[in-house]
Amino acid sequence: MSQPSSNSFKFFPLGGGNEVGRSCHILQYKGKTIMLDAGVHPAHQGMASLPFYDDFDLETVDILLISHFHLDHAASLPYVMQRTPFKGRVFMTHPTKAIYRWLLRDFVRVTSIGTDPASAEESLYTDEDLVESFDKIETIDYHSTIEVNGIKFTAFHAGHVLGAAMFQIEIAGLKVLFTGDYSREMDRHLNSAEVPPQSSDVLIVESTFGTATHEPRLHREKKLTQLIHSTVGKGGRVLMPVFALGRAQELMLVLDEYWQNHAEELGNGQVPIYYASDLARKCMSVYQTYVNMMNDDIRKKFRNSQSNPFIFKNIAYLKNLDDFEDFGPSVMLASPGMLQSGLSRDLLERWCPEEKNLVLITGYSVEGTMAKYIILEPDTIPSVNNPEVSVPRRCQVEEISFAAHVDFQENLEFIEQIHASNIILVHGESNPMGRLKSALLSNFSSLKGTENEVHVYNPRNSIEVLIEFKGVKIAKAIGNIVEEIYKEEQENIKVEKVKEEVPESAKEKNDVKSEENESEDIDAKPEGNAVNINSGEEEDALAKETPEKDIIVSGLLVSDNKNFDLNLVSLSDLREHHTELSTTILKERQTVKINCRKELVYWHICQMFGDLTVIQDDENVAGEIAAKLEKKNTQLNEEKKLILQIMGDIRLILVGSIAIVEWTQGLVTDTIADSVVAILMSVDSAPASVKMSSHHCDHSHIVEEGHTHEDDIMVEQSEVAWKIKKVVELFKEQFGDAFTLVLSKEDGSIETTTDDIIGMITLGKHSAKVNFTNMKVDECNSNPLKGRVESILSIGGDLVSALC
Repeated sequence: MSQPSSNSFKFFPLGGGNEVGRSCHILQYKGKTIMLDAGVHPAHQGMASLPFYDDFDLETVDILLISHFHLDHAASLPYVMQRTPFKGRVFMTHPTKAIYRWLLRDFVRVTSIGTDPASAEESLYTDEDLVESFDKIETIDYHSTIEVNGIKFTAFHAGHVLGAAMFQIEIAGLKVLFTGDYSREMDRHLNSAEVPPQSSDVLIVESTFGTATHEPRLHREKKLTQLIHSTVGKGGRVLMPVFALGRAQELMLVLDEYWQNHAEELGNGQVPIYYASDLARKCMSVYQTYVNMMNDDIRKKFRNSQSNPFIFKNIAYLKNLDDFEDFGPSVMLASPGMLQSGLSRDLLERWCPEEKNLVLITGYSVEGTMAKYIILEPDTIPSVNNPEVSVPRRCQVEEISFAAHVDFQENLEFIEQIHASNIILVHGESNPMGRLKSALLSNFSSLKGTENEVHVYNPRNSIEVLIEFKGVKIAKAIGNIVEEIYKEEQENIKVEKVKEEVPESAKEKNDVKSEENESEDIDAKPEGNAVNINSGEEEDALAKETPEKDIIVSGLLVSDNKNFDLNLVSLSDLREHHTELSTTILKERQTVKINCRKELVYWHICQMFGDLTVIQDDENVAGEIAAKLEKKNTQLNEEKKLILQIMGDIRLILVGSIAIVEWTQGLVTDTIADSVVAILMSVDSAPASVKMSSHHCDHSHIVEEGHTHEDDIMVEQSEVAWKIKKVVELFKEQFGDAFTLVLSKEDGSIETTTDDIIGMITLGKHSAKVNFTNMKVDECNSNPLKGRVESILSIGGDLVSALC
């Protein structure tokens, strides 16, 4: 089976495709799988009656929706839930669940009759399976919406039977409407199917009657009662095969009222009406309970008479044929409706040989069933207990459809109101369904080739339908962003009002100007560079004073792939509206090696940032920075730390020659951290650092025993002589033979002289005397030469200054 693309909607019928019975459909879109109904085929038995479950992996199903309790839509649900890998959730309405348990228990009992106990595997499921599945079923109210893993579905009234629902399903914005069996006709106890307020992209609709049309309900009721009255008047018996629940209750309402109104003609109770179903007796309490879910007529009768309409006065229940005294005329509503077995089949074989009796088919007859066969009025019918024995058929056979399914006109009107561009036909025999498809295509032929073209599909079982949809993502703004947009819109509305008022005022000004011009000479012309401003220009000028602003929306786009929601939310509202989101905080760390003291780093950080907090200061760097910079020969303890908090978010840790910068990732904090790192990388070569440390060099020396103050003086003199020697070498490189170093004849060495060290520069008529001890120009008769010498002295001083 092919896998649909992300934008492909897939419909896969496991049953109900070109047939009536075993309704079961699979929908797939955006990785979500929905199963619709799980019925059996009334014309088959055992495993052969099931939908084609082997053609699909039921383990992938997310939810299963049951439209109503009829066997062809719900009877294989316990099998799916207990005998397959199905792990999804099951939903149905409250009345459907209430009746479902009794209906399927009766189904288990009836289908197990005559089976060999040794072959228990032939049974679809047991009573235990039914009880366990019942506890797992969830209910849904009409007009309520439930969301399961990104699948939203809403139940609407479908008519047909008590509790029947059509479901509108939404996945990632795609709306699918599944009608199930539905009726648009208001009958005696049910509301007609309603049209959902929102249109759908895909409509899965029943096509039971194809292009056939129904007689009006009142005509059918009249024809029904007349036929029955005529038959019992001749002493005949009337068999009405019906489903235990559904249309049977509608027919009982009709007959009970007719017997009440024609009591004398019918012998004042001499002609009994029986309902041969213990199941109906048990389930009638459900109908009596859910009166408020029915139409206004039933609710009105319930209020006015203070009695329940489903407590019948002229109808008695018949549990089995052993209690039935078959004397004289009678009316029997017996199940099952397809005459396949049970009480209805037994009575058919008993009554069909007599001409005065009547078999009245009131429901839809499925192909392959006895109900469909008897309509053809055969001469004989096979016995259910012994197929080799034929029973003569001489009774009358009439068909008056009270099946609560839409006819062609009702179906067409409903389809037109849904506005779906894709229609999938289900639950119909091949020929009627084909005729309906042709009629629909003809009806929507004017839309062919347009964007609104209607496509109609009638797939057979296990034949998939793929429909491509172009996904349109719509983000919903929530939180403070909505208020901001509203304020901007109000501003624009004010601007529009101003613009609407501008033309009138401008027009009035222009009219006044025109009147003034008329009073002047016609030949008068403007002189010079005068320009006349017309009314249109005045409008533009006034409009520019109040320009309309574009609404700019800024926020975080939060996508929920599981539920297909797309929200635009501000950062401040993120946690409030999306509590399920987990927040990750990224911590950044940068390590830099430094070649200077902590005091110098601290000084530079103070100069750059005003917001500075000392977290840890083992060496009291922050308290005695000035003293530390002046003090020499201090031993460095690398175990001690200096920890600074910069601008509230940046932490700087100084340990020995290592600087560690830590911060939480962010637009602002990243920028501040970059600035701190830049300072650390350039602190040892910055001009301010050189200036602060140029007069003193604080090298760490090991203090040996016998070390005296005279030793310190000697070390300092040696360092000064070394600096002067380097600067002198620089001057020699710059001026060559024009430079002469003047030293005392007694010493003749820079290291040993005690006088000022003087250098002379002679360039033609210009000369300069340089004092290297004080690093100054003592004499110079040329300002350009003096400036050059001073510049070289400054550069030389910077070069020989210590970096720490």
